[in-house]
Amino acid sequence: MRDNPLVLHVLGARPNFVKAAPVVRGLADLGVRQGIVHTGQHYDALMSDVFFADLGLPEPIANLGVGSGSHAKQTAALLVGLEEVVLKESPDLVVVYGDVNSTLAAILVCAKLGVPTAHVEAGLRSFDRGMPEEVNRVVTDALADVLFATSPDALSHLANEGVDPAKVHLVGNPMIDSLFSALPKLDPEPVRARLGLPEAYAVATLHRPANVDDPESARELVDAVLAVSRQIPVVVPLHPRGRTRLAEAGLVSGETMTIIDPLGYVDFLSLVRGAKLVVTDSGGVQEETTMLGVPCLTVRPNTERPITITHGTNRLVTPALLPAAAEKALADGAATPSGELPPLWDGAAGPRIARVIASWLKGDNLSPAAQGVPQQMG
Repeated sequence: MRDNPLVLHVLGARPNFVKAAPVVRGLADLGVRQGIVHTGQHYDALMSDVFFADLGLPEPIANLGVGSGSHAKQTAALLVGLEEVVLKESPDLVVVYGDVNSTLAAILVCAKLGVPTAHVEAGLRSFDRGMPEEVNRVVTDALADVLFATSPDALSHLANEGVDPAKVHLVGNPMIDSLFSALPKLDPEPVRARLGLPEAYAVATLHRPANVDDPESARELVDAVLAVSRQIPVVVPLHPRGRTRLAEAGLVSGETMTIIDPLGYVDFLSLVRGAKLVVTDSGGVQEETTMLGVPCLTVRPNTERPITITHGTNRLVTPALLPAAAEKALADGAATPSGELPPLWDGAAGPRIARVIASWLKGDNLSPAAQGVPQQMG
C-alpha cells in the first residue's frame, strides 16, 4: 500500500449520500485521503446540491451525469464512466453503498481492474430476485473485499452465502448517523406551513417500478392512497417520472391530496417527523420512520430491512389492505414492539466503518475472529 492511500466513494442516488456522509466524515477525522464520484444515476442538479449541503459532503471529484434509462443502458454507461475514473485516479479502495445500479457497476469495474472494494450495507436480503436491487446486493456482496453489515440478520445472510467471515464487520447503520446529526434541525412547522398542510397529515413516498410502472398496479396503489387521504390529508413528494405515471393512474392534487416536488434531506425528514403516518415503498424511509417513532406502512410483499418490523414502527401491507392498516396505525400511534431502537443504531456507525477502513489501508489483521465482535462494534 502506498504512503498516502486514496479512498473513492461511488454515489449514485440520494440515499447513497445519506449513508456516505458519516463515513466520509469519519475518514476525514482520521486524515484519510478521499474523493467522491457522483454518477448522476438519479441526477437533479438542484436537489443534489441541497443534499450535499444538508449532509456536509465535499464536492465530487467527478460527476458522470449518467441519468436514467433502462437497467442495461444505465449500467453500461456507468461501467464505461466508472472505469475511466478508476483508471485515472488509481484508488487503493473503492467504497460502494446500498443497492443501486451505480453500486453494481462500480463493483464490477473494480473486480475486473483488481481494485479492492468495500460495501456499506452488506447482507440485506429481500429474497426476491425479481427486484433489481436484490440482484445488485447479491452480486456486490459476492465481489466485495470488505463488507459492512448494518444488522445481525445481514451477518447471517452473508454466512449462508459462503462469504468469508474475515471480510465482514457488524458496524450499525450509517443512515441513522446522518439522522442523529440532523435531529436538532428537524422542525416540521415551517415545512408544514409552507405546504399549507393541517396539523395532522400523512406522508407517502412511492417510486418502486413494481408499484408505479405497471398501469394496473399503479391504479390499485393510487386507489388505496386516495382511500387513506379520506381518513387524513396526504402529502406525496414525487419525482417527475413517478408523478407522470401516478397521475395517469389518477393521483393528482386535491382537497386532501398534495403532490409536491422532492424535498431536501432536512426538509423531508422534518415533514416525516411531524407526520401521523408514512406510506412508502422505500427501504431507507422504513429505517428513518423507526428512528423517528412514526408509524410506517410499506406497500411491498417483502423487505430487506426486517429489523424495522421486529424493532421498529414498520408493517408490510398490500394495496388492498392499506386503508384498513392506515386506520389502525392512526388509532394505535407509534409504539415500537421492543420499546427500543435496533442494535447499534447509536449514531457511531460512520466512525466504526472509518476505523476499519483506516486499519485495512495499513494492512492490519481485521478478521472478526482476530478482533471479536465487541471490538468491531465499539
